[in-house]
Amino acid sequence: MISHVRGRVAAVTLSSAVLEVGGVGLELMCTPGTLATLRTGAEATLPTSMVVREDSLTLFGFADEDEKSVFELVQTASGVGPKLAQAMLAVLSPDGVRTAIAVDDVKTLTKVPGIGQKGAQRIILELKDRIGAPRGRGGALPAAPAEPWRDQVTQGLIGLGYNAKDADKAVDAVADQAGDVPDVGSLLRAALRGLSKA
Repeated sequence: MISHVRGRVAAVTLSSAVLEVGGVGLELMCTPGTLATLRTGAEATLPTSMVVREDSLTLFGFADEDEKSVFELVQTASGVGPKLAQAMLAVLSPDGVRTAIAVDDVKTLTKVPGIGQKGAQRIILELKDRIGAPRGRGGALPAAPAEPWRDQVTQGLIGLGYNAKDADKAVDAVADQAGDVPDVGSLLRAALRGLSKA
């Protein structure tokens, strides 16, 4: 298995990054938060998890080992595959996932696209004894007053080559589309459409 990848960032898209390693471009599926930390042309090292299926080999990339370990652990719950595990980490930080499971916070887990009330209850039941306590790294539950989606979309646009001023304007323009449960990917696409028309 491939535990991490180090190389030059060849491309950053809305859902993945391509790292060039030894002349080979490896596509890593990443959350918007992880993608926002990458810059095209810069060197990067990402912990990875490989998911093997009959018809595919998919590499998932992470900001750090903590995010990777939570990604792999939540997949041990029935009904949670790699895409849903990644969606959880797109909406919540690793500590946010731990906190929601530790305090039986079904409402927070159902903010993740693809998780309903029964699914959230099952995840809590199956992982509560194994997920561990929050590590106190901050930014756990969405109850925080800040709007993390704004920073993620802004950093995503900057990573795609836009300057900070234009990125901020584009984020302001799509703020009314955020709703109660912001979909960072959709907001990033909407911001890009706005910039392309400008």
